[in-house]
Amino acid sequence: QVQLVESGGGLVQPGGTRRLSCAASGSIFSIQTMAWYRQAPGKERELVADVSWDGRNTYYKNAVAGRFTISRDNAKNTVYLRMNNLKPEDTAVYYCYAAAKVTALSSIGNYWGQGTQVTVSS
Repeated sequence: QVQLVESGGGLVQPGGTRRLSCAASGSIFSIQTMAWYRQAPGKERELVADVSWDGRNTYYKNAVAGRFTISRDNAKNTVYLRMNNLKPEDTAVYYCYAAAKVTALSSIGNYWGQGTQVTVSS
């Protein structure tokens, strides 16, 4: 199994910066796509950004493009989300996601972290 542990959430003022981290551990053969999702109160979980296995290809939700940057360090099995110019509408629980294989012959599994709260408020 693969465990994902997020860190870096908290309270930040509008216009502020925050960096989230998510470290994967456990029985890992390879990690494909890694991503950050978020879920605001009363809303469905939505994809914020994702990054390919080699870090070369990224996707951003329109609302965060130009403000958020996703990156990964494969040596550490870690994905990051740097969030600049935060807005109150960015307030949500942020979840880490990884598509990973636990052995060379296993299928790709979908793994989620427990989530970290980000609150943007003055």
